[in-house]
Amino acid sequence: MEEPIPHWPGELVGLGEVSVHVRSTPAGPEEKAVYVHGLAGSATNWTDLMAELRDDVRGYAVDLPGAGYSPAPANGDYSIAAHAAAVTALIEHLGGPVHLLGNSLGGAVSVRVAATHPHLVRSLTLVSPALPDLLPRYGPARVAMSATPGIGEWAVTRLRSLPAERRIRATMALCYADTGRVHPERLRDAVDELRRRDGLPHAGSALVRCARALVNEYFRRGEENLWRQAAQVEAPTLVVHGRHDRLVDPRMAARAGRTFPDVRLVLLPHAAHVAQMEYPALVARHVRALFQDAARRAWSAQDAEGAASVR
Repeated sequence: MEEPIPHWPGELVGLGEVSVHVRSTPAGPEEKAVYVHGLAGSATNWTDLMAELRDDVRGYAVDLPGAGYSPAPANGDYSIAAHAAAVTALIEHLGGPVHLLGNSLGGAVSVRVAATHPHLVRSLTLVSPALPDLLPRYGPARVAMSATPGIGEWAVTRLRSLPAERRIRATMALCYADTGRVHPERLRDAVDELRRRDGLPHAGSALVRCARALVNEYFRRGEENLWRQAAQVEAPTLVVHGRHDRLVDPRMAARAGRTFPDVRLVLLPHAAHVAQMEYPALVARHVRALFQDAARRAWSAQDAEGAASVR
């Protein structure tokens, strides 16, 4: 097993009412990509995929407010709308439009950004997006349980009494199809990070409130329902699912195929919930094809505008 690359360096970026920690690849390509992690994740969930794509785009992986190295939001708002506002502000700060990639909770956030700010999103990649699914399944049930008032806080307190390595191994067993693909150095990194998070006063409440925010979206009706917003996404979209996903039902790909206006679906037979971490090179191949498709469309649109101006 090859030694993993170090995580990309990061810095705190002020975005008005919130500040977020952002890790980035070196300057080079003109095109930019923003990566949004899932529940209980961080920007480091994208390290390897960012490396695969660094010759195509300059990558920016954000720690959502209260996650990773980002401070807790002053107003305590961990809703999907608040996360989407932070990501939107980051894209504007970077001078978008960008290619937007999201995993799990980050996929739900990215759908809202793409639907409400189409001019800022050149393409949309969703890896096991946590879009509303009310069918009985272990993942949604687990999130709903952790979001229940009182139970979530109790569970976080109880879990903290367990060794950090035990918790990390349990999380990886849930998110990976094959934990043997996790390099020992990555395991050590994750354990050290969890110990650091345990020392932060806002870490437990941030996790519980993010879980509640996600559950709230499952029951949201009206124009802000995430599936309705998915139908409004204008950017070419890639939806990636792992066949062994225990958290997001890969059969949801069928609904995504019926809903997103311009979508390609990929089912990875040996992956689970974090395909971008398990198979970064394979995911990158599909993402790169999406980037190329988005570029062709942009060129076609420019040619059409040029022809119209001549007439």
